[in-house]
Amino acid sequence: MKAVQFHQVGGPEVLRYDDVEQPVPTPGQVRLRVAASAYSAADGSIRAGLLPIPIALPHIPGYDVSGTIDALGDGVTGLAIGDAVIGFLPMERDGGAAEYVVAPAEALVAAPTTIPLADAAALPSVALTAWQALFDEGALRAGQRVLIVGAGGVVGGYAIQLAKRAGVHVIATASPWSAEAVRAAGADQVIDHTTTDVLQAVDGQVDVLLNLAPVDPEQFVRNVAPVRDGGAVVSTTAFMATPGDESRGVRAVTVFVQPNRDRLRQLVELVDQGALTVEVTRRIPLSELPALHAEAAEAGITGKVVVLP
Repeated sequence: MKAVQFHQVGGPEVLRYDDVEQPVPTPGQVRLRVAASAYSAADGSIRAGLLPIPIALPHIPGYDVSGTIDALGDGVTGLAIGDAVIGFLPMERDGGAAEYVVAPAEALVAAPTTIPLADAAALPSVALTAWQALFDEGALRAGQRVLIVGAGGVVGGYAIQLAKRAGVHVIATASPWSAEAVRAAGADQVIDHTTTDVLQAVDGQVDVLLNLAPVDPEQFVRNVAPVRDGGAVVSTTAFMATPGDESRGVRAVTVFVQPNRDRLRQLVELVDQGALTVEVTRRIPLSELPALHAEAAEAGITGKVVVLP
């Protein structure tokens, strides 16, 4: 089968589009005929050796995946050959940047039925990140207020949609080129952080500050000011310290997405109910994945890209 893999950590040039042996599922695993994987910045960080994830080399990236089950390992129940599924795969194992991938059965859920199967690969890790940041860590509930800094990215879009559905008032910062998408996602107030002082623009206190952007550390500390006593600062920028305010009981939490099958099922239900929109910005063939990594390393990637074998 065809796959993109790397035999050593390094820059995008270590990626190779190769013929590799088709994997065989072991007990508790299934094999998928991949419909798509989705590129994530973490894929680039793992390839570069910047994340402390114990991969074995050679390694195939692409931990967000959608596909159709074509083989079952021993002991697998609740799944059948022909099932269309999506999953957030263990990062330390081979991923879905290939024609076939083996996956733990417990990592998979039925795919949405209202969008193309390939596009569904764009959902798992980013939507889980938004949910875990807002509700599992931020403990947001109906009637509260959240300030989302850096809402113009993919996680920000899901965070706005999920927060609004939960009855939360959303204040979001965005750049001029992402402001319209942030409004369309449902933000109640959009602050142009390139021209406006965020703290002056926020009207009143918020219950949670969700930081999704690599902001200046001093600005990050200042952004804690509108968080109410007993509130929370939640951040996905793991390379930066997350500030809180112990004197006011403001918690500081750094989020690194965790697999959660039940949460992923709920997200799929929301997609099929029309309550959650899955963003796909581009679709590229698997052979172009090394070039995408190079693009991301050079200038970054806007939106969500799915990779088609």
